Amino acid sequence: MISDDLREFLNRYLAIENQLELLKEDKKNLFDDFKEKVKPAVIREAIRQARLRTRLGDDVAELDNLVEQLDGKLH
Repeated sequence: MISDDLREFLNRYLAIENQLELLKEDKKNLFDDFKEKVKPAVIREAIRQARLRTRLGDDVAELDNLVEQLDGKLH
C-alpha cells in the first residue's frame, strides 16, 4: 500500500511532468509559427549565443577575438 505522502508526491510530480510536456509542445509550436520569418536553426543558435554571452559577462570581448581568429579556419 502506498503512503499518503508518497501518493501526494507522485501526483504532484506527474502534474509537473505533464506541464513540462505541454510547454515543450508550446515551444515547438512557437518555432513552427515563425519558421516562415526566421529559420528555426538560426534563432535557436542566436538564443544559445545570447545565453553564452550573458554567462561570459566581461569575457565576451575575448570570445569575439577568438571567434574572429578562427572564422573560416574550421570545417
